[in-house]
Amino acid sequence: MKRLFASIVVLGMSTALPFAQEKKPVPKDSVRVAIPGCTKGSVFTVGPRTSDQPGSADLPEGMHLRMAGPKDVMKEIKAHEGSMIEITGLMRKGQFNPDGVHIGGGVRVSPGAAPVGGSVSPVPVTSQMLAIDVEGWRTAVGECPSR
Repeated sequence: MKRLFASIVVLGMSTALPFAQEKKPVPKDSVRVAIPGCTKGSVFTVGPRTSDQPGSADLPEGMHLRMAGPKDVMKEIKAHEGSMIEITGLMRKGQFNPDGVHIGGGVRVSPGAAPVGGSVSPVPVTSQMLAIDVEGWRTAVGECPSR
């Protein structure tokens, strides 16, 4: 009887494990990315790509991302602040584009041309911080720059 119960428990656990590790589906307007870099608080700074850990997003080194995610994951990431890590999460498609910021409905706002001559000084362009919904993380090779 004990042997039958133990085999049922083992069988039940072995069939449940693959389903527990499935990733949630990616919404149509988003993409799952893996990005190496460093954190400070809830800000992630994109780090250099290496040949063994290239990442999956085409974001320039030094770009800042605002992280959001489950409290336990964010707590683990905060514990590794100052160490190079790779985060995996969801970002909206078209969020980063050097041609401007997508504001919805097919509308994109981009900086205008610099003024030619005259006494008007150009206004510095501020960039909107991109966001990532963090699903997980892992340690990565490399050093974070000291600040």
